[in-house]
Parts: sequence; structure tokens; C-alpha cells
Amino acid sequence: MSGGEHTETTPYYVTTPIYYVNDNPHIGHVYTTLACDVLARFMRLDGRRVKFLTGTDEHGQKVERSARARGMDPQAFTDSISQNFRKLSNAWDFSNDDFIRTTEDRHVRACKDLWRRLADAGQIYLDKYAGWYAVRDEAFHGEDELTTGADGNKYAPSGAQVDWVEEPSYFFRLSAWQDRLLEFYEANPDFIGPEARRNEVMSFVRGGLRDLSVSRTTFAWGIPVPDDPDHIMYVWLDALTNYLTAVGYPDTNAEEYRAFWPANLHMVGKDILRFHAVYWPAFLLAAGIEPPHRVYAHGWWTVEGQKMSKSLGNVIDPYTPVDTYGLDQTRYFMLREVPFGNDGDFSHRAMVNRINNDLANDFGNLAQRSLSMIYKNCGGAIPGPDAYTEADRAMLDSVDGLLARIRPEIERQAFNRALEAIWDVVAQANRYVDEMAPWALRKTDTVRMGTVLYVLAEVVRQLAIITQPFMTKGPAALLDQIQQPQDARDFAALATRLEPDRAIRKPQGVFPRYVESEGL
Repeated sequence: MSGGEHTETTPYYVTTPIYYVNDNPHIGHVYTTLACDVLARFMRLDGRRVKFLTGTDEHGQKVERSARARGMDPQAFTDSISQNFRKLSNAWDFSNDDFIRTTEDRHVRACKDLWRRLADAGQIYLDKYAGWYAVRDEAFHGEDELTTGADGNKYAPSGAQVDWVEEPSYFFRLSAWQDRLLEFYEANPDFIGPEARRNEVMSFVRGGLRDLSVSRTTFAWGIPVPDDPDHIMYVWLDALTNYLTAVGYPDTNAEEYRAFWPANLHMVGKDILRFHAVYWPAFLLAAGIEPPHRVYAHGWWTVEGQKMSKSLGNVIDPYTPVDTYGLDQTRYFMLREVPFGNDGDFSHRAMVNRINNDLANDFGNLAQRSLSMIYKNCGGAIPGPDAYTEADRAMLDSVDGLLARIRPEIERQAFNRALEAIWDVVAQANRYVDEMAPWALRKTDTVRMGTVLYVLAEVVRQLAIITQPFMTKGPAALLDQIQQPQDARDFAALATRLEPDRAIRKPQGVFPRYVESEGL
């Protein structure tokens, strides 16, 4: 029934960045993981074997300082903060298959192996580093990138203060990879998304690459360099390697490694794109390892038009919107409100508009009135259809073709466009209800009423199946109401029609209206 069935059965590996544990999680962390969760759920429903990875980045000078400021040992500090990120997955129904921590033995082994590969390939050499370093960003910066503040201190583009650092350091020959990276980007135009970010990265690389300091000696909280324990691996070389660790590296014969590497997608915030789109592919190519297929950098959220900051007191705790508006409602809003990749504004007014109009009035009302009419007028069971009219066929054709229309949008991370396509069908179905007026047909033509209600039940069923990646509660509740079997809720179930005479449960609204309060 659904046109253009997807026959792709290859594995799909999607990752969030691993989140830095110098502080508690916020809504920005949720946004990245939510996008990956939707991709993972969609691909599973589409018949693909999925690995969805998230976790925490626990080494580095910033973590060491944060732990010291709290009077804690770094390991105990990271244990407590990492657990907060695990709890977040439960609260948001994230379906990650693995949660990695860079303090795990498996990760230490992977990092040391990658270092040895790079060293054996002549890509790492010992020298002395003298330059500007931002502890907050765990990043090195050139003089040309810095600005001088009113206080006389120098600041990175991120706003982090930089300090002059001089110490012995191992260097990675990044400069040797400038032309090869540009060739790689040209040969793989989809490697970086969205397009504007790809252009930024290519411009940065064309501007010239300097060899990269990949070890530190002024602190101890990190992975020791093989055969030189006075040096700690640069936190980004350590952190990026997690994507390999989680699929069994350094055992490149491991089943998971052979199945899932190279990763299909690394999802990142735009502030860490350079590490993933420049340093990471250079490390991998230098080590003889194939880079991931794609890195996608999304935008940031503001709150009521203002950038989130601790000083303004408007940083959104990730539990607050779920408690205030509901899980489905918040997940839907964050993916529908702005084109993914752009910055978006988290406003109470916009959230309420999406809840009451899109969810309650449009989708919720469609399902509630369609299933209620069936329950009341058809003996509580799905009616059998008679001959379809042109309007019936048009309605069914539209929902049948929906998966094929949204699949390419999902594959290029255009979540808002996929949801717009779904809601086009919701709008069409609501027009169909109004035009067919089954409540009037009940008095004049019950056979025709049965056909109209069957079409509506089928539309609701398909919409509920297709919206499952985006919302984890409401669609499942709708499928429960029509008693769709648990083993027939993936996209393959769209290929067969809803069978007549199936008993349904008494319909209950699944997307309630939001009653005004102070919100966030």
C-alpha cells in the first residue's frame, strides 16, 4: 500500500557527541540526542539494524578543575555527572543502544591503539607547544582568531578566555592533510551538513592548517600517551575515538565493527564542527581508517529571543519543558518549529501554538472524532469498506505515499520538512472528514458512512505508525486504541490494509489542549 517500500537492510550507526561532564545537562544536549533518537527509531521501523550511541566525555583540564572546585576526586565527580546524562535518556525516552564513558577500560585501549597507529605511520612527532589555549573549549587558537577584552585578557571566538601555554607536546601532522581533506570534501559532498556549515569548514581548511598539539603535560586527568606517561592525550583525540570504541575497535574483525563502521552520521552542535569535520577525518585517514559518511551540525536554541546563559538565568533545565508541556509535545515542537540546522527560539507562545493547533486541533481531533464515530456507530469495530470514490482513493493514495515522501527528508536530517509532509496529510484528512460528513451519512447512507470511516481509520493507523519516531506516547496510544498488534507497528505494516471487523477500544484523546499558565 505505501508506495516506494524501502528495502534497505544495511546497518545504521548514529552518534551524538559525547557530552562534557564539567556541568549538568541542559536543553542543548537534549536537542542533539533527540535528533539522533528520531533517526534511530525511524531506521529501526524501516527495517534497519541500528546502533545509537551517546555518552560522556570525562577527561581534560576543565573536568579536573571542576572536580577540584567541588572538593572531589575527578573520577567520583565524573561518576556523578555522567549519571545525570543517563537519567536524561530515561526522562526523554531516548532509545540509545550504548552509553559510553571515556574513563572505561575499553575506551582507553582504543585510544592507545589509535595513537600507536598514528605514530607508526609517522603522523606524530615530539616538539614544544607555545600558544594560546582555552581551557573552557579545550581548544588551541591562533593569534588571528583572538580578541582582546576590556579587562586586557584575550578571548577565543566562543568567548572563552585563553591562556598562553608553553610545554613539551606531541604534534599531529595536520598541515600535511590540508589538500587531502579538501579532496575528500569534494569527493564526498554530503560529508558535512548543512551546506552552509560545509562551506565554512572548507573555507577554514583552505585558509591553512597548522600541525595540532595532541598531548599535554600540565595536568594529569586523561589517558597517558603510550610509552610516555608524562604526556596526557589531547582531550579531543581521546573523545573523538569513542565512536570507534563503541563498535569494538581496536578489534577491526569484531562483528559490530564490520557491521557499523564507518558511522552513518555524527550529530553535533555547530560549535564543535571543526573537531569532527577537520581533525577527526584527518586522524582517521592518517591511521588508515575510513571516515564516517556524514557529520551534521545543528543550530542553537535561544529562549524568548535571548541567548541562553547562566548570567541571564534563562538556561532551560531539560526536565522543565517535559514537566510543563508533556514529552510528546516538547519532542514535536523542537523538531517542527525550525529547520534543523538553523538556530531556534524556545518560546512559550510558540510551544502552546504547536500543542493546541498541530497536536490537539489537527492530529488529535482527527483521531478522536474518527475513532469515536466508529466506536459509537459501528458496534465498536472497524467497518468494512464498500466501493471507493475518487475522494476516498485520493485520501488513501496520499497516506500510502507518505513514507516514501518523508524518507529522504529524514535521511538528510530535514525533520521539520518531514513533519510538514505528515501534517499535510493530517490537514487533508480533516478536510476529507468535513466534506464526507459521516455524521450526516449515518442518517442517509450507512454503507457509505462505513466506507468513509474505514478510510479514516486507515489514515489514522498509518499516521500513528509513521509518527512513532517523533513522539513516543501518543502514537502508541492510538495504535493501542485500534488494537494494532505490537509486532505489526513497524513500517512494513503499512504495506497491508487495516482489516475490517477489528474491535477497537473506547477512544481517548491523546493530545490534550494546553491550558494557559506561566509556562517556562
